[in-house]
Parts: sequence; structure tokens; C-alpha cells
Amino acid sequence: MNKLGWAVVATVASAALFFFGTGLDPVPELAWLAPLPIFLLTPRVPGAAAMACAFVAYLAGSAGSWNYFWHSLAIPRPAAVAILGGSALSFALATGLFRLLVRRGHGLLAALAAPALWTVVLYVVSLVNPTGVMDTLMTTQADRPSVLRLAAVTGGWGVEFLVLFAPAAVAAALAPGVRGLARLAGLVTVAAALGGLVFWTTPAQAGPSTRVALVAPGQSRWAVDVATPDGQALLRSYVDRIGRLPDGVQVVVLPEAVFAVDQTSRPRLVEAFAEVARTRNLDVVTGVVDTTPDGRFNAALAIPPSGPPVEYRKWHNGDSPNMASGTQLAHLAGIGLMVCMDVNFGNPSRDYGRAGTGLVLIPASDEDVDGWAHSRTALIRGVENGFSVAWSATRGTPMLADSRGHVLADAHTGGSPFTVVVANVPLGPGKTPYARFGDWFAWLCGLVTLAGLAVGARRPSLSPVTTNVSQV
Repeated sequence: MNKLGWAVVATVASAALFFFGTGLDPVPELAWLAPLPIFLLTPRVPGAAAMACAFVAYLAGSAGSWNYFWHSLAIPRPAAVAILGGSALSFALATGLFRLLVRRGHGLLAALAAPALWTVVLYVVSLVNPTGVMDTLMTTQADRPSVLRLAAVTGGWGVEFLVLFAPAAVAAALAPGVRGLARLAGLVTVAAALGGLVFWTTPAQAGPSTRVALVAPGQSRWAVDVATPDGQALLRSYVDRIGRLPDGVQVVVLPEAVFAVDQTSRPRLVEAFAEVARTRNLDVVTGVVDTTPDGRFNAALAIPPSGPPVEYRKWHNGDSPNMASGTQLAHLAGIGLMVCMDVNFGNPSRDYGRAGTGLVLIPASDEDVDGWAHSRTALIRGVENGFSVAWSATRGTPMLADSRGHVLADAHTGGSPFTVVVANVPLGPGKTPYARFGDWFAWLCGLVTLAGLAVGARRPSLSPVTTNVSQV
């Protein structure tokens, strides 16, 4: 088979693996294999061809998400195009750097620099994108706690890096331009990292637990005015469903923006939920759109059996210009509050971790197909910062997870008037290394990328490696 044939085979294979291994419903193990055909091809074809194959493979592999991005209510279409095209371009650039370095004989640096470039680009995007970051390579591993535990030290960036590093190290070891010990260095490093994850043990969580219930409707309704007859009927339906929860529930969490309230109607909502809270001896947390003299906020309102309610105002509202943004953490008896898109960003999650918060309650609203991915984004934030997560989502996947990434209970909404998820949720320790030191690993990836670019830019002492088709 000639080089063109191998290029087609590698591109199709990688695209198929990306299609099934990433996206909104991934097979986690395939994500590790997806880059391998392209990385194996890269040193054996011209640079432009290698990068073109990488771009096409990644873009075609993301086809399962095209419809979601194009019709998403939260992501403008220009941003959707930028996300899809930019991700494919980032993979192509990582592939180009990998090729440059392996053809110079730098196997280990190639295996490190390619995933480092990918990771640092994603980190920069997370800082500038108004909708944050979700559904990346780290998300594919969200149901693998043994891998995800790395995030408590490195943040999700370490998981993102590792999923690309493993195939890059294998490909570097097999590259024709790499000789001697340089072939083994990357494989040994990968084996050490994976072996460390396998044998990494932590003490069992023996702290107190909170029995949490999530109540999410089967039908999506956004910010129903509680002062209207429709709003009163919706409020009664929630009060009735809370009244029928199993015994022992201590906290119930409703989805994002269930009700719209203002200074006049807010007391009616608080009174209704406070009454059922007193009757059942539990706290009620509901999403509200709250119009105040300070502005209009998307908020989580926590109503205890006695005492004043606590309101958390959403920090990140995407491209919603009519919503003001909050800047403060909020706790109810030591339990933290967030809202939906906040989990797409490093903060406020990291601030909760630094504060030692053991459980965060999150009203949310999704778009059906992205329910799993968004709930697992919240789970990753919990692992990074040492808190357990209660994620209550309309049109999504209500989920309860502990601080180590174990899903305790989840379900997808629809098919019944209410979806109810209940579990005992242990409090996490908070104050993980990542919560303390932040995005140090992403910055390290930046340094590794610069090192790779600097070495690649130097004039080689030997002529570039030449290959023939028999080496493919």
C-alpha cells in the first residue's frame, strides 16, 4: 500500500475511534486509542499531509456532536463553528509538533509536547470562552474514578494530557526517527503514570453523609412567574412531590430557574417551601430568576425549615446580557451552592474547595443530549476540589456523586412528571492540592510546549529522516 493509502486508512480509523470514544456518549477506552493511528502515520508522510489528516480525523470524529452544537441554545453558532474547527486545528497543530520532534529523534519530548500543546490551548480557551469548557477528553473519563482521581492534584488538565500522552508515547516508540533509549523513555513514563494511578490508595471516606433528593420535572419550563395562577399550580406540584419523598431526606434540590420572583412574589415562594421544609425537616433548594433592585439574577435559593433563606447568584451567564452576575460564594449550614454553567469554569468551584466545602448543590438545566456530559463536568469539578456534587437538571441527568468521582445515583429526565434521585452523599474533604495550587499543571504544559517548539525550531544536526512505504 502506498503512502496515500495508509493516510486514508489512518484517517478513517482515527475518525471512527474519535466518533465512538468522545462526544456526548463516549466509550472511555476508545478515547485513548483515537489519536494513535494519526500519530503512527505522522512521521511517515509529509508534514502538510500529516496535519491535514489529523484535522479531518478529528473533525469527522466529532460528527456526533455537530447537531448539538448547531442547535444548542447556550452556544451561538459562530462559537459552535469555532469550537469544532478550533479543536480539529489544535489536534492538527499537536500532530505537527509531534512529527517535527520525532523526526529529529526526540521521542520523549515529542510524546510530551504534543499533548501539552493540546492541553494549554484548551486551558486558554477556558479562560476566554464565555460558555467555558465541557465535553473534552477529560470528560470521556468521568465514569472512570481510578483515572479521574488524578484531577485532585493536576485538575482535569492532567487527565486531558494523559489521554493524549499514552498514544503519543506508543507512536514515538515506533517512529522511524527515534533510536535507542529514546524509544523507551515515553513508554516508561506512561507506565509509571498509569501504574501510579492503579496503586494510588486513599483512606475510605468515613465522614458524615447527607441524604439528598433531586426532583426534576419531565417537562422543561423556564422561570414561571410564581405570582401567576400557572406559577402557583407549579409551586403546589413541587410542594406535593417534596411531601412524598422518602423518610430521612435532609436536602432536596430542584432544577435551575424553576420560578421567576421579584420583591413582591418572593415571600410567597419562600413561605410555601418553608412550610414543607418544616413539615419534613429538610432544606429546599430551588433555581429562581430573581429580579431585585440590584439587577436580574439567575440564582439558587436555599430555604431551611427555620431562619432566613440563602441566595447564591450565578457567576457565569454566557451570552445572556439581561442577567447580572454574582461574585460571592454562598453556604447553607456549610453546604455550598452553584448554578449550572458555573461548573464549566474553574471558579467558583476552586473557591469552594479552598474553603473546605464538602458538598455543593447545583440547580441546572440542559438540552437532553448533553445531560450526561454536563453532569460529568460537575463531577470533575467535585473531584478537582474535594467536594461531593448534587446536580439537579431539567432535560438532563440528575446526579449524586461523591468527591472521588463515584456516581452514587443518577437518572435521565423524561417519561414521568418528576424524576427523583435519592442517595446518602458523604461530605468531601475539600482543600485538594488542585484547590490549593490552581492550574499549575496547565502552566507546566505551557512550558513543555515552549520547550518542544524551541527544540523543533533549531536546525537539525542530521538530515531529516527519510522513510519508504515499507516502514509504514
